[in-house]
Amino acid sequence: MPRLRVIDDEVFEAPFDKRQFFRLLKYLAPYKRDMIITLVLMIISTVCGLASPYLMSRAIGLIQEGMSAAAGIEITKVVWLVSGMILTGVIGAVCLRYRVRLMDVAGRKAIAKLRQDLFDHIQGLAFTFFDNRSAGKIMVRVINDVNSLNDLFTGGIINVLVDCLTLVLLVIIMFVINWKLTLVALCSLSLLAIMITTLRRKMRKRWQIVRAKTSNMNGYLHESLSGMRVTEAFVREDYNQETFEDTNVDIKNSWLRAVMLNNMFWPFIDTLSSLGTAAVYVVGLNLIMNAQLSLADLLVIIWYLGRFWAPINNLSNFYNQVLSAMASIERIYEIMDTPQDIADTSPDMPELPPIEGRVTFDHVTFSYEKGTPDVLKDVSFDVKPGQTIALVGPTGAGKSTIVNLISRFYEVTGGSVKIDGYDIRDVKLNSLRRQMSVMLQDSFIFSGTIMDNIRYGRLDATDEEVMEAAKAVHVHDFIINLPMGYQTEVNERGASLSVGQKQLISFARALLNNPRILILDEATSSIDTHTELLIQKALEVLLKGRTSFVIAHRLSTIRRADCIMVISDHNVHESGTHEELMKLENGQYRALCEAQYRFMS
Repeated sequence: MPRLRVIDDEVFEAPFDKRQFFRLLKYLAPYKRDMIITLVLMIISTVCGLASPYLMSRAIGLIQEGMSAAAGIEITKVVWLVSGMILTGVIGAVCLRYRVRLMDVAGRKAIAKLRQDLFDHIQGLAFTFFDNRSAGKIMVRVINDVNSLNDLFTGGIINVLVDCLTLVLLVIIMFVINWKLTLVALCSLSLLAIMITTLRRKMRKRWQIVRAKTSNMNGYLHESLSGMRVTEAFVREDYNQETFEDTNVDIKNSWLRAVMLNNMFWPFIDTLSSLGTAAVYVVGLNLIMNAQLSLADLLVIIWYLGRFWAPINNLSNFYNQVLSAMASIERIYEIMDTPQDIADTSPDMPELPPIEGRVTFDHVTFSYEKGTPDVLKDVSFDVKPGQTIALVGPTGAGKSTIVNLISRFYEVTGGSVKIDGYDIRDVKLNSLRRQMSVMLQDSFIFSGTIMDNIRYGRLDATDEEVMEAAKAVHVHDFIINLPMGYQTEVNERGASLSVGQKQLISFARALLNNPRILILDEATSSIDTHTELLIQKALEVLLKGRTSFVIAHRLSTIRRADCIMVISDHNVHESGTHEELMKLENGQYRALCEAQYRFMS
């Protein structure tokens, strides 16, 4: 039996984009003061760190001179030099401690702001974005990819500035002490530059692949956990285990390939360090033998050479860190740069005033993607306030598309949708949707209490108003018989509730919102006979005085509608009351009813 295939995420092949990197740094802009203080502390710490070996070399020089001179060792000067070493060490440690605290707080605040902006942007994206992406892969962008930037924000950027300063100061001091030895030490840098240039592109691509494989894992894991009941019902555990194992091995192998290349830097740098140090010893001893260099100066250059390779290591690590981070940055901004196709075009757009509920489709044409066939073609109809419209027709005819366009979940390709004469594209989106309630076939229940779920669309509702809504849709008796009543905690998606119970709670949620336009998208399709009787009573309350669009296959749900529209061939094929449509000899609605009667009998 074939296993379900996990589709890989896109691996971005665009060249390193400096603009994206500097765009990311804007999140640190509000913390300029902290960054400046941090930079000053790091400079002080660096200067103190470089001063200590110099003071030690001077003390050794004094001791060497004293031992060879009749006057002896100048103990006072040596004590002052050693005291200076201790003082610079303490000052450097204090500065380093406060630097870590300041930059860590600023960096984590910047990360939190980035994650918040990403989440806010995702919430404003159109349904078309979510149609093509799994929830798990989106979660990777918000959690894993943002978290991977933590080291970069909390110290990497400041550290690289300080490391550059350290290298400059080291080179200056070493040149002042002995320029010949300094040139010998710097010869190995050219080899390092060649190494970085060669591995740069390969490393970036490998880290991109790691991010993509991790995204696959999260997407598959989210899907598997959400569909666990179906998995166990169809005994798919073994097959799913193999799929998960393949995905897990992909992550392991891609990570190992990236780390293997990444770790080539360190042995190479250690080798260069050893060769550079050996060359300095050879040349230095030769200069000492020729009386061109003192032992103290040779020791301080050796010490500085050791300090010299530390910032080189840090800069190489930072470069690798940036390459790894760029894979995440690209994936984050791939979402951030996705346009919010359905949004207010201007903050000055007018609000939709309180509506009566007249809905007009004016020659509406719609397709989900450019270049694909139209789902609706030149659809026109006018619904008066308070009318109940039933939409029927074959699967895929466009019934759900019509109600989605009313809520402006998608943008029309041609024509316009108007409510009370207002084109819904010309008013603020929130003012439109606040006056609507939508019930889908899959009634989504959030984790929390039943009270919170009913109050979801109207947070200012009192407990009494919530209970009145529950009573109106005949779900109150069920709720009060629960262990904690309205305060009973339910799991995500309402796993502990039956389908009918979830739909009744969703009905209460919709009623509490007191919408002027109500949309029921096959909201009664999975209800048992007893619950359906309760729903029919609830519908009388729910639909009264509201413009309602009902998508349903049960005749008992739709035959009381003021108008029934049969959607077929991308348009409204028939419309009228139940009695009017039943009089059409070759009508589609009549054929549908007769087929349902035959099935029931």
